[in-house]
Amino acid sequence: MTILVTGATGQIGRQVVQQLVDRGADVRALVRTPATADLPDGVDVVQGDLLDVDALRRAFAGVRTLFLLNAVVPDEFTQALIALNVAREAGVQRLVYLSVIHSDRYVDVPHFAGKYGVERMIEQSGFNATILRPAYFIDNDLTIKDVVLQHGVYPMPIGGKGLAMIDTRDIAEIAALELLARDRAADGTALTRLNLVGPDTLTGEDVARLWSDVLQRPIAYGGDDTAGFEQNLRQFMPAWMAYDMRQMAGRFLTDGMRPEAGDVARLETLLGRPLHAYRDFAAAIAAAA
Repeated sequence: MTILVTGATGQIGRQVVQQLVDRGADVRALVRTPATADLPDGVDVVQGDLLDVDALRRAFAGVRTLFLLNAVVPDEFTQALIALNVAREAGVQRLVYLSVIHSDRYVDVPHFAGKYGVERMIEQSGFNATILRPAYFIDNDLTIKDVVLQHGVYPMPIGGKGLAMIDTRDIAEIAALELLARDRAADGTALTRLNLVGPDTLTGEDVARLWSDVLQRPIAYGGDDTAGFEQNLRQFMPAWMAYDMRQMAGRFLTDGMRPEAGDVARLETLLGRPLHAYRDFAAAIAAAA
């Protein structure tokens, strides 16, 4: 049966599609602009989005398993609920949902709280579901690499509690493995949640020291100024999103994103290999500089 992937042209969704294709799955993708989607040969592309009910109905025809990935947008919660309701009406019961770690704790962060609301809907609707809860994406730091390289500062206000940063390649492979497991599982399989974390839990000072080691010159941590962080973000994103990110950074400072006991071992067993480390990410950037 077919696996439907939403968010298929984004950073993670594209990798999930490739992982599924590489494993021989029958994949369909819901995309806004098929002409520029540039997905692997053999992927069935349906034009539409998560607010287009007619497109969703077409996309769900013949689908058994859904990968639900929502962008951080003002109506993210509405998009997810519509997609899940239409999926259920179409008889889709198998689901992997990309949420976020500590969605139930970061209650003042809009996109975290919205994802937790989606989790509750999934739980109460009886889906055979895996809810993936990734921590901070290592790949987010591609956006600040020039600040590190040119100004000698690691500017992300991630604080001193520690974030178990994870590589998007690991997220995508785990998602694909869970989708295939859900697709093959018997009906009525219990809902599960997986924290997706990296092998190291890093503070702001830890990341600065790591960059210093890789670059062989001093890199300073820029500090915990979340107000300044918001103002910087407003230069290239909407004000509401910049504020959302500021709220998230505030919870980095107070709570962190720390793994639970056994999380790393569980993921490495699932993958059959070690998780990608932040040091490898930084070393690759340094080598290409």
